[in-house]
Amino acid sequence: MTSILYIHGLNSSPASTKASQLLRVAEHGGIAQHLRVPALHHHPRQAMAQLQAAIAELGRPLLVGSSLGGYYATYLAQQHDLSALLINPAVRPHQLFGGREVEQTNHYSGETWLLTHDHVQALAELEVPPPQDAQRYRVWLQTADETLDYRQAESYYQDCSLDIQEGGDHSYQGFAGRLPEILELAGFSPAIWQDFDFSTL
Repeated sequence: MTSILYIHGLNSSPASTKASQLLRVAEHGGIAQHLRVPALHHHPRQAMAQLQAAIAELGRPLLVGSSLGGYYATYLAQQHDLSALLINPAVRPHQLFGGREVEQTNHYSGETWLLTHDHVQALAELEVPPPQDAQRYRVWLQTADETLDYRQAESYYQDCSLDIQEGGDHSYQGFAGRLPEILELAGFSPAIWQDFDFSTL
């Protein structure tokens, strides 16, 4: 079954710009039933349970993961032998938190929560060896990502299909214009979006 599972990043939500743009195009093309954008729990174990359930429901979706979502997507792609598109993905995020418990705020819901040692341990448990399959993994990076050092992903995914753009930012500038690539990669017919004006996104 042709479908997409979009996996948002830390403190993000289905209301994020990229997720909203993808949802709008899917609704326009009448394929929204083949798209899932779950509002992920902040704890990795609960988020992973949500994602495993979505995969079970969709069959063999294309995984589209942004930031921490890219880390989750890499784990799931390895586990289920799925294809993945990763956008400015986090690499070994458990190493970024420095052992401190830090209060976090979801950018969209306003929910506050405490990032604990258990969160970090759960993230560490999802680490997998660097993927070797260039056919199944596409990685889109922008060099001016202000949140993550793109060179870490460039190194980790060196055997994959890398697309590195100069400039941009962590949110990935120009994402809307690349939505046709994502839909085609997932196996949807170009007829679905040929009359859609992507400049309106």
